[in-house]
Amino acid sequence: MKLWASLALALWIVLALSAVGRHSTNIGYTASVKAQTFQPAGQPVNPTSGVTTPDGAKTEASGFAVARYRLDAGQSKFMVRAFSGGLLWFKGHDHFIAARDFSGEAQLTPGAASPASLQMTVRAESLVETRDVFTGQQKQIINKELREIVLETAKYPEITFKSTDVTGNLSGGQFEAKIGGDLTLHGVTRHVVIPAQVTLSGDTLRARGEFTINRGDYKVKATSALHGTIRVRDKLKFTFDIVGRQV
Repeated sequence: MKLWASLALALWIVLALSAVGRHSTNIGYTASVKAQTFQPAGQPVNPTSGVTTPDGAKTEASGFAVARYRLDAGQSKFMVRAFSGGLLWFKGHDHFIAARDFSGEAQLTPGAASPASLQMTVRAESLVETRDVFTGQQKQIINKELREIVLETAKYPEITFKSTDVTGNLSGGQFEAKIGGDLTLHGVTRHVVIPAQVTLSGDTLRARGEFTINRGDYKVKATSALHGTIRVRDKLKFTFDIVGRQV
């Protein structure tokens, strides 16, 4: 009887320890899942980290999986709108300046303190007037003034943006983000916050949004016409629809 009692006691201890182990594991897993804020809906959760990652993401030494996307200028649009002003503003036309040559990389790191980043470089000389209200000859004049007077591309050949902080929530492949970072234009660097809607689909990342800056903050000169009665206003509006391919 003592032998059977000892065996029963040992079995009860094993079962009790097993139940405690399962209970502790569930607690840790639940807390981990609730703690993460960058989890695409409908994707499997990694039970060791409590976060999900885009398909094809690579795990770095930090333990977080990083998905990298190279910007595709051929499939993207990056436009600057300069508004007409002056006493005869109604006789002038707003300018729609397109960036034809730019490169960069976006990264997603679900679970990290900074879950995303963006770096972008625009060749300043590639900015050109696109509006059909201007004749071909007028566009040549505008583009020449852009290079030589406004942007001074020989002196400042690049316009760059580098993110410093990104906030937002990713759900169902949609990411409503606020991208804070340093914009360097005409040799002047200032911090800006860019709202963007980011969409993930397969190996493609797409970011859309717009933001404004004041031309004077970057010491960018303005051109004028008709003895200054038509001129470019201080506000510049940037609109973007950027596509990135996973690498």
